[in-house]
Amino acid sequence: MKRIAALSVVSLLLATPASLLAKASTLKIVIQGADLTTPIQITDRKVLANFQVLSGKGTYANEPRLEEPSFVIDWPQGPTAEPPKGLPRYQILFYLDRRNERLVYTVAYAFEAVTGEGYVYLPGKNDENYKQNAHTIVRRVDGKWFHSWDKWDSVAQQLIRSREREQSTTASGIEP
Repeated sequence: MKRIAALSVVSLLLATPASLLAKASTLKIVIQGADLTTPIQITDRKVLANFQVLSGKGTYANEPRLEEPSFVIDWPQGPTAEPPKGLPRYQILFYLDRRNERLVYTVAYAFEAVTGEGYVYLPGKNDENYKQNAHTIVRRVDGKWFHSWDKWDSVAQQLIRSREREQSTTASGIEP
């Protein structure tokens, strides 16, 4: 009997919709890849408050019409074509504020400096990070590219440019 009760509790926890877990806030965002020699970590709570993993598509049982950008995606624009292959690509890792700091979601990010267009890819079923992401939330649009939210582009691009300048001055022998 105890075993059945324990299995019921575990099943209930696994079936808990993301909307009930929404109190878990983003603890840290890490940007890595492209030409970055060291990852960028975002830990400022005011900045993180804008980019919650458990917001946007797939977070509600009765999906509302998404009229506003959230997470790091401009949802109203819908899916888009894959960005040009030559753009620098980054991995964006999201850690949630739960009992232990834990990586819970990963997306790909590309930015076209000339046009100012940013792109976010939600890993699909055949992608490396899908299982990890699906354990946190299944958005039902996984495996697609989207335009990134301009608020995200502003933060990410400022940090990336700053890090690239630091790397450039360090590589040339000049201390930043």
